[in-house]
Amino acid sequence: MKLPAPPTGEPPQSSIYDSLTTNIPHPVMAYSSYPFPPSTPLFPGASVVIKYLNDYADHFQLRPHIRLNTSIKSVIRNSSHWEVTASTGDIFTFDLVVVCNGHYRIPRYPDTPGISDWLSSGRASHSASYRRPHNLGDTILVVGGGPSGRDISAEMCTAARVVIHSATNATVEDVGNLKQRGRVSRFGENGQVTFEDGTVESGISHCILATGYEYSFPFLSESILRNSVPPPIPPLPKDLFNSTYSVFPLSQHVFPLSTTFPPSSLAFLGLLVRVAPFPLVEAQARAVLHAFSTPQSLDPMQEAVEVMTRYEELRTQVGDKPLAIAKTWHRFEPMQQFEYRDAMAEFYTISNGDLNIVWKDVQDGGDGSYPTGRVQEWEKEMYSKKDVLRKAWRRLEEIGQAEEWVMGVGKGGVQDWVDMTKKLEKWYEDEAIAEKPKL
Repeated sequence: MKLPAPPTGEPPQSSIYDSLTTNIPHPVMAYSSYPFPPSTPLFPGASVVIKYLNDYADHFQLRPHIRLNTSIKSVIRNSSHWEVTASTGDIFTFDLVVVCNGHYRIPRYPDTPGISDWLSSGRASHSASYRRPHNLGDTILVVGGGPSGRDISAEMCTAARVVIHSATNATVEDVGNLKQRGRVSRFGENGQVTFEDGTVESGISHCILATGYEYSFPFLSESILRNSVPPPIPPLPKDLFNSTYSVFPLSQHVFPLSTTFPPSSLAFLGLLVRVAPFPLVEAQARAVLHAFSTPQSLDPMQEAVEVMTRYEELRTQVGDKPLAIAKTWHRFEPMQQFEYRDAMAEFYTISNGDLNIVWKDVQDGGDGSYPTGRVQEWEKEMYSKKDVLRKAWRRLEEIGQAEEWVMGVGKGGVQDWVDMTKKLEKWYEDEAIAEKPKL
């Protein structure tokens, strides 16, 4: 894929806008088996990440195993194996199917009263089609409090007279030509919008919905995955459910707890959100290989207990409604992802002869010892500082010093990046102090 990619297709094949960068430092988001090259910008743009993934495929000689421009039309269970039909018409038989089709393709639209009329008339569109700031009228409404909503609101301030950014629980304030508002309760006629606090904004030219995406698996039939909200538990349902917010019930957010096929024969990767995805999916992949080669390593009773324990924890946080629980099922608190990765490492414990030995973690020194897969302390610390590091990095870009700061960093290994980010944090703190007005 070449970036920037035009928003072709319905929905677009890519939802990446031109200015998109990572929101976590790349040493934390890289696969443990393959770091970003030295001198890479600390928060790289999409084109840099695409090149990294292409280089990864070349480094591990994956291209002969990849079929481009080919989609999967159906996955069905036949006695002891999976029958997979491709868009080319080819039919394949597999013992293990790993589902990792992502969840940032199918736009999620709010059910707010009046939004359907705005969409049908062209007054509203999803951020999946957004690429860059451009003239959409004098007054633009952006709905959504996530990273995309914040980025698009800031960018559209350069192209519109007024930008209204709507986010749940937002502080109502006006800063320059940006108006911060709460949740929309109704989309009215002639560009009028009412918010939950009763305030009204009129004359809105266009609305961009940065309201997220749905989990979608059109190649899995209802006999494998039911497209509805799962019933409350206990007991655990015998069927697998896709609420469009989560897949349930899955052991370790990966393996289906189903009675119709072995849990080690089907796996879902990358469903978790608010995480550093690459190293987490890498850990999941190792777990999948371990479970496939050692099916008895999955204890259905113990896995069911852990699923029900998490369900009860979420019930105390968000209430009894199954949909509310489904919305938060794959959502992790910041440090929870590292506990999860360590738990994955405990599960797949690498040993001589294990399929997982194909991975050799570069940070483990390359001394011939088997990698542990455990999260290192610098990863946790760098992730916890990601917001201040991103602000500092943007400041370096503003003053034209970003390239200088990363020149050659990484040639000595990951410790170079650890030292550089600590130095950057200190520099940003000192600059903030220096800019404070003196009394």
